[in-house]
Amino acid sequence: MSIKQRLILSNIGMVVLPIVGFLLVEVVLGYVMFVIFDGSMEGPNLQLFFNFRLIAIILILVITNGLLTYYVSRSIITPIKQLTLSARNISEGDLEYSVETNKKDELGELSNTFEAMRLSLKQAKEDQARYERNRQELIASISHDLSTPLTSIKGYVQGIQDGVANTPEKLERYMDIIYRTADDMDDLINNLFRYSKLDIEQIPFEFEEVDLYSFFTDFIDELAFDLEQEEGMATLKACKNDDYIVKADREQLRRIVTNIVQNSLKYMDKEHKKIEVYLKSESQQVKVEISDNGSGIAQQDISHLFESFYRTDASRNSSTGGSGLGLAIVKKIIEEHDGKVWAESVQGEGTSIYFTLKKVSS
Repeated sequence: MSIKQRLILSNIGMVVLPIVGFLLVEVVLGYVMFVIFDGSMEGPNLQLFFNFRLIAIILILVITNGLLTYYVSRSIITPIKQLTLSARNISEGDLEYSVETNKKDELGELSNTFEAMRLSLKQAKEDQARYERNRQELIASISHDLSTPLTSIKGYVQGIQDGVANTPEKLERYMDIIYRTADDMDDLINNLFRYSKLDIEQIPFEFEEVDLYSFFTDFIDELAFDLEQEEGMATLKACKNDDYIVKADREQLRRIVTNIVQNSLKYMDKEHKKIEVYLKSESQQVKVEISDNGSGIAQQDISHLFESFYRTDASRNSSTGGSGLGLAIVKKIIEEHDGKVWAESVQGEGTSIYFTLKKVSS
């Protein structure tokens, strides 16, 4: 019931209830006085009757008006006190005091609006704290991923200076390690630069119509040629007659697929590496699945797979390396295409990365 309706009913009650009370008092008091005085209501008896009736009328007016006023005022003042207390707590930084209510009046709506504001502030505070944690983790990850190869380079240079590499073969091996380590650092810095530009939306996208069937046919041919040297294979599985034309930036699309495939090959633990690409034409989009037969990913890691610098414990070693930015870059590029990306995996069997791209409107 709204406050306006309550006030109207209260005013009506202040008129109706006293009248009903007066009638009851008149009947009850008249009967009582008639019995007490044996039907004689003259002189002093009549005056006493009028005095009792006056007192009863005053009491009825005071009680009915007092109760109605108390009820209405309490229904208004109590929520206002709660809102005041909540506002004071919020101003002091306490966002845990809830003012949610199931009342349907104006103050109930105000309380729920205030509650929504409190939840928004709480979410903003949590987001800020999470952003700060991510920033600190980002700095720590960058420091780790740059300091580790730098330490390695310094160690091998020191070895050369100290004459440890005292044969041409050992010197060549040291120089080769230094070059590869520096090259890994260069890749990390390039990925950092690219990720930062994507994060602040400074990379221009040149969208065009791309036939994904033709695109992946060429890509798989190149990949299959490379994998043949390692007794691996890459295949494309799609219905050639379906519509796979999407709106995409061809260069960024190639970066998406390259990053996914490189990530898959990095964690291959099978003797014969296998990459399979599936295309599925849907009504408004094309779904791409890139599947491998690698080591797989633990279920608790899948939800974090596309976060920046996230790597599973097994991958943080010298044999696999990696910046931890490849799939984070994939996610940002796909989001710029208004698509979605996700992963499914079974440990010991392999991982599938899915993403969608919107079809060209016909």
